[in-house]
Amino acid sequence: METKRNSENNADAHLKLVLEQFISEQKSHSKFINDLAGAINSLSDRFINVEEELRKSKQICVSTDIQPIQEMVKKSISDIKMAIATQEQKPIVKKYQLLLFPEQDAKLFYKIVFGRWFLWLVVILLLTNLYKFAVHLTDKQSEVKLQLLENDRINKSWNYLYLEGDQKIKRIMENAYSHTGEH
Repeated sequence: METKRNSENNADAHLKLVLEQFISEQKSHSKFINDLAGAINSLSDRFINVEEELRKSKQICVSTDIQPIQEMVKKSISDIKMAIATQEQKPIVKKYQLLLFPEQDAKLFYKIVFGRWFLWLVVILLLTNLYKFAVHLTDKQSEVKLQLLENDRINKSWNYLYLEGDQKIKRIMENAYSHTGEH
């Protein structure tokens, strides 16, 4: 029961780590998209400001053709918008894999493996040996009780024969008693 709970806790911890990674990746993608949108907006604002300045400064007699530059900037802005649009439509790819050794946080992995699992292994071994000892102890105690009951029955029968018997039986019993004490 404990191992199942531990495996569920480990599975929950791994799922939390995976979800946190997905969240951090999603945040970085969102930040990147927001940065690109901000860059596009600032470029658009600069382009509009430059365009307005160029309209205001038509009095200058410099004859420069900025039409190709404007076309390039418009094209690059539309390319950036297109890249942002395609990035938002990318599906999230779920990756399931079975690893013998972790890709990240190896120190944490080994801390869990050699810290918690080793401790549980020692506790389980201790409990199994304690159980074996308890079973052995109860078996021996039951054997002792049976032997005590047998000895008590023999003593009661000896005393009954000795007290109820005549002189001849008492002498035979005393002789037997004295012979058992000599050996």
